[in-house]
Amino acid sequence: MLRRFLFAAGMAVIVGGCSTGKVPVSAAAIDPARLEAMVKVLASDAFEGRAPGTPGEDKTVAYLIEQFQAIGIQPGGRDGQWTQAVPMMRTFLESPQLAFTYPQGQLQLVQGENIEVSTVRAAEHIHAEEVPLVFVGFGVTAPERDWDDYGDIDLTGKIAVYLVNDPDFAAEPGEPVAGRFGNRRMTYYGRWAYKYEEAARRGALGALVIHETEAAGYDWSVAAAGAGERVALARNATGPAPIALQGWLHEGAATELLAMAGHDLATLRSAARQPDFSAFELDGVQFRVHSDVTVTRFDSRNVLGLLPGSARPDEVLMVSAHWDAYGEGPPDAQGRTVRAGANDDALGTAGVLEIARVLQAGPPLERSVVFALWTAEESGLVGSQAYAVDPIYPLETTVANFTLDILQTAGAARDVILVGEGQSSLEDDLARAAAAQGRYVTPENLPENGLFYRADHFSLARAGVPVLLLMGIAGGADLVEGGRAAGNQWIADYVGNCYHKPCDAWSPDWDLSGAVQDIELFRRMVEDLGNARRWPEWRPASEFKAVRDSSAAARGRVNRW
Repeated sequence: MLRRFLFAAGMAVIVGGCSTGKVPVSAAAIDPARLEAMVKVLASDAFEGRAPGTPGEDKTVAYLIEQFQAIGIQPGGRDGQWTQAVPMMRTFLESPQLAFTYPQGQLQLVQGENIEVSTVRAAEHIHAEEVPLVFVGFGVTAPERDWDDYGDIDLTGKIAVYLVNDPDFAAEPGEPVAGRFGNRRMTYYGRWAYKYEEAARRGALGALVIHETEAAGYDWSVAAAGAGERVALARNATGPAPIALQGWLHEGAATELLAMAGHDLATLRSAARQPDFSAFELDGVQFRVHSDVTVTRFDSRNVLGLLPGSARPDEVLMVSAHWDAYGEGPPDAQGRTVRAGANDDALGTAGVLEIARVLQAGPPLERSVVFALWTAEESGLVGSQAYAVDPIYPLETTVANFTLDILQTAGAARDVILVGEGQSSLEDDLARAAAAQGRYVTPENLPENGLFYRADHFSLARAGVPVLLLMGIAGGADLVEGGRAAGNQWIADYVGNCYHKPCDAWSPDWDLSGAVQDIELFRRMVEDLGNARRWPEWRPASEFKAVRDSSAAARGRVNRW
């Protein structure tokens, strides 16, 4: 059995399931040679790591537009434009003075050592004395799960202190909360982004999330990286103002803070898992912050292509990836400074372009397809967020979003990894498309890490659009050559050595047969939904179902499966 693609004389071995056969690479097939060629360009030193707001962005955007034009895709932006402007803001806290104070003294906090704080407000100074602190447990308000941590507490002008992850993350069997939030699978309520947003909705001055390695999914060095600096979407006039201060509190510092107020962290963790928990002010302790803020503004761009639908063009499917990477940084052991993001996410970007090429060359679809290449994913999903708050195509009639972000390069697989099990009916479509390839679906192996909330599709999900993400690091694939062990080893090697580092470069050792399988899965699903009348739905327990249901009238009706 041949298990690798052969690049010669326009021929390829297309791997589907466990059987192979030579077929000519045509307009109707995802072409691994084209994927490789595009990645080599995007990940080259000439593109300088594709950082937003740099000359590398200009080269990247021009290249992506050229590719769309060569394919025959139309501009997908407003007024016939190829791009959507994304106003961005970089903030940096200059030598902040931070402390918890109480009658007996104070606990000095050191940026990057026992606290990590930043701001996404365009303020030149942050100065506050004697700020009350409120322990809010996990800080969840989830009516669909009959859970509210806040009660009648007023957070106006205060600092909210949160536990990380969900209320049932560490629950013991038999506890009332066990299973209410998906057990080990993180929900949106477990993400720090939700906690910051909820604090803002309630008028808080700031929010601190107590770091715990297992519950966060990464150690303190990751949480504290880039302390004081934040890149964000320049604030839209709508919605609540963001909190003035946000970040992580080291578990040791949190233990000391709570002891100052006469509490024990372990005891409060247990109490916060009870349905009758209610937030309370930490008596006798306060917070102090003094810092100047450097604010820099710049514009970046999303790149958008459009394949108009032949019968129902107002119903839109989206296929997306992020074009940005990490720019240039300190030299690695080999002297490389360009963090080119060949896999993360030049390969996903190339995959979107290949899907666009194949669909454009085929029979017209009844629904439209938008191909979105986002900026600033690595800065916090900023480009996709900019689209979600100012959509070019109404989100109510956006059928679904399909996102490619890191595809494994170790060869053909017997399975496809599902990120965010139990979220939407798109999982049924995925299972059918995988079965057509002779493959099966495997749920991600570490759902507690919340990968579902850490890629660009999430910006569309929180706006109600059903989404599906393919991400190669979500679980070790069952590789045709080497099985699950080989799939896990690929993840260990990539994440341990190359993720967000200069090592993430194109390599002649790549085997793109597995990547082609996954790209082809999305191509099949888009083609199927592109000629269908059904609308994918969120599952009843999904955090995003209520948002989607509120716009059902715009779709005429929501089909039931």
